[in-house]
Amino acid sequence: MKRVITYGTFDLLHYGHIRLLKRAKELGDYLIVGVTADDFDKNRGKINVHQSLMERIEAVKSTGVADEIIIEEYEGQKIDDIRRYGIDIFTVGSDWEGKFDYLREYCEVKYLERTEGVSSSDIRTENRKIKIGFIGESEVVVKYARECEYVNGLEVAGTYTQNEKLEVNNRFLSFDDLLDNVEAIYLVSEPSKHYEQISKALFKGKHVLCEAPIALSVDEFNKLYQLAEENNCVLMDSIKTAYSTAFSRLLLLAKSGKIGKVISVDATATSLRDIEIEDIGQTWNSINAWGPTVLLPVFQLLGVNYNRKLIMSKMIDEEKSFDGFTKIDFVYDDAVAGVKVGKSVKSEGELIISGTNGYIYVPAPWWKTDYFEIRYENPTDNKRYFYQLDGEGIRYELVAFAKAIETRKSSDYIRIKDSKAICQVIEDYYNRKDFVELK
Repeated sequence: MKRVITYGTFDLLHYGHIRLLKRAKELGDYLIVGVTADDFDKNRGKINVHQSLMERIEAVKSTGVADEIIIEEYEGQKIDDIRRYGIDIFTVGSDWEGKFDYLREYCEVKYLERTEGVSSSDIRTENRKIKIGFIGESEVVVKYARECEYVNGLEVAGTYTQNEKLEVNNRFLSFDDLLDNVEAIYLVSEPSKHYEQISKALFKGKHVLCEAPIALSVDEFNKLYQLAEENNCVLMDSIKTAYSTAFSRLLLLAKSGKIGKVISVDATATSLRDIEIEDIGQTWNSINAWGPTVLLPVFQLLGVNYNRKLIMSKMIDEEKSFDGFTKIDFVYDDAVAGVKVGKSVKSEGELIISGTNGYIYVPAPWWKTDYFEIRYENPTDNKRYFYQLDGEGIRYELVAFAKAIETRKSSDYIRIKDSKAICQVIEDYYNRKDFVELK
């Protein structure tokens, strides 16, 4: 029996895919099709895949051409698969001509002429694009707008900002004017403005991606999500860390028992920059700037039902509203957590997840890492994990936002209950609940 293998993403399966699969099958008696996993596609820079892995597998299966379907998950897997399955012929489209000649050492390699005039990339490009606008006063809006260039399905309509120093294209003169020209917005304005601006956008039927925290109280949070549901709009938290491959993978490893039972989560994020006292009203304080990021791994690993917490802050303004540093301790039934944030205090920005068998260590800056380690008592058992991170995770977040709009289903990278718990902590900070002020 002559065995043939081919690989592909097979996103938005079309006639060209089917024709290639049929021609591959004709080369032998048994065809194995490798469908690339979501994470592997990200690592190769293919972040605009519209369908999930299972959707793509089902599409290939429905053709009835493949005798067996496998998942391609890592670099170098093709050699392993050729050996494991006793492959006689490896084949792919001619657009990869010469790329896989190194496999000739293991089997015959054939490049098949691709079907001209049709491709998944063209189909994705032809799909209707969502016009998105940006609102905010910091360089972050420029960064997000720039990353949209790498995401199919989104088109930058322009920006509303009162910061004349920002170099933006198509500057809108008012928030209302921008809303009238977009279908979705990315919001990174000062957090006290979030509730009013998100409400206005949702009332007009606009989808919202908001830099966390979405609101400064749980009551406002609940009202916004109810409004989003009533208007059939997507409302999503923007914490780019949640969308990075490395962070998703370390969560899975921790939850799978790789380090035993998780007993402690410690996360730190600081940025030491000059803060002008007269501009404090327009500057994000430490709890708003970094709080959602450091709270995310705590709530995603230990849950939101902690028994008690203690917020400890060092204020740097006369109104006692701007925390230059905040530390929060959580106590659960069977675990603890501690987070530190600061804009006038510097510390090592690392994440440590401690378990009964070992611990996960993520070096600074952990919130945009492409690397982490699992460490054990015996150092020879330690493992290192590397994942490509494009655009600090912003690209992946924008892809998730576009897909959520398309399906009218919010992304599950950040659960609503986690977002709500973040708002609760920040509300307690402002209400001085479970709070100690450092002198």
